[in-house]
Amino acid sequence: MEDLNENGGGNKFLLMVKGICISMILSLLMMLVLSMVLSFSNVKESVIMPTVIFISAFSILVSSFLVAKRIENKGMIYGSLLGLIYMLILYLLSSILNFDFSLNANAVVMITFGIVGGAIGGVLGVNLK
Repeated sequence: MEDLNENGGGNKFLLMVKGICISMILSLLMMLVLSMVLSFSNVKESVIMPTVIFISAFSILVSSFLVAKRIENKGMIYGSLLGLIYMLILYLLSSILNFDFSLNANAVVMITFGIVGGAIGGVLGVNLK
């Protein structure tokens, strides 16, 4: 069996973990700003879900850009994978906290936007110098 470190696989795995951590931290910071805006303004509740989707997709895009820039190839694959893993973690955490593991339309939209955001960030990370 081939050692992961011989082909850089271990390094890629660590970069993916760091990328997921970056996206989680970035999302938390932006969600904190969103919660303060919601607390001190009269924003309609209908704005919350699209904003949460945007925040998640944007943080995935940024972190997948950074990861793909370091890996230097297969940006769409690594970015999509990063987005999928991030969204699965988010889905599992929210399902555990809400005691509800149902998959609704909002969850499917969030997962899709996460994968697409990751793919876009990955492509940009590989191709922009």
